[in-house]
Amino acid sequence: MEAARTKADVRQGTLALMVLKTLEVLGPLHGYGIARRIEQISGDLLAVNQGTLYPVLLKLEQEGSIASEWGASEHNRRARFYRLTRAGRRQLQAETRDWEQTAAIIGRFFAAKAEDLR
Repeated sequence: MEAARTKADVRQGTLALMVLKTLEVLGPLHGYGIARRIEQISGDLLAVNQGTLYPVLLKLEQEGSIASEWGASEHNRRARFYRLTRAGRRQLQAETRDWEQTAAIIGRFFAAKAEDLR
């Protein structure tokens, strides 16, 4: 019998990267929209907790990677919309390279066989 899969919480170090990439692809979004898009892109395997997301948004804004302004949501409610800045694009490019390199290294370890390591 297969165990039921539950949504995993997003790892702290990866959430900022996911936020930046989401904003790059989809343009300005409010926090709830960012959270839902990250969950959708993950195939609903990740859960984005609002209590985790908003500190990341605040940190990214303080660093200058994103900017925000007030607007109306699709339900005509007041919401803060976040957008990627030029500095955020540069940060996203650098972090993407780092993650791709890390993934390639980890991939080598998963692919390694005992005889490769002797």
